[in-house]
Amino acid sequence: MLEKILYRSAIASAIALTAASGAQAGKAQVANQTCMTIGGVAIPNFFAEGDNPMIISAALTGSVNTAAGKIIAQRQTPTGLEMDMEHYFGRDDGGAFQTKDLAVLTAVPGKPGRYMIEISYHIQENVTRGTLKGYKGQFNSYGLVDLRDPENLVGLVRYTGDICK
Repeated sequence: MLEKILYRSAIASAIALTAASGAQAGKAQVANQTCMTIGGVAIPNFFAEGDNPMIISAALTGSVNTAAGKIIAQRQTPTGLEMDMEHYFGRDDGGAFQTKDLAVLTAVPGKPGRYMIEISYHIQENVTRGTLKGYKGQFNSYGLVDLRDPENLVGLVRYTGDICK
């Protein structure tokens, strides 16, 4: 009986500690820096504006609410494509930042025009505003894009990482 009580008490304590640490997961203190975990999902839409740039807008869930961007350059690779990109991210509390990025698109075998995508976003110095002013770092996303129909280019990506100031 005592073992069951101790076991249940240990489980309850672990759950309480997990919940308490989860509440602090959004911001953490790391060696004189304030860091913030960002993450969520983006549903990008692509708009052709001639050959370059391709314009991107996205509704996001999670740490940021909106994104806009453009594809600056695109190269064929043996496995798909690489793209140089820029993005502008915003939050409804007034925070915003700009990134310069590299996207690697890997063709999905047997699915022409469809790609797995991985993007590395690098926050640009001195281009942060509002509640995100001074934050630096990089984060990543991964997902799928469908580039078959030039009139309906779509995708779905998951973004995640830590940024600090």
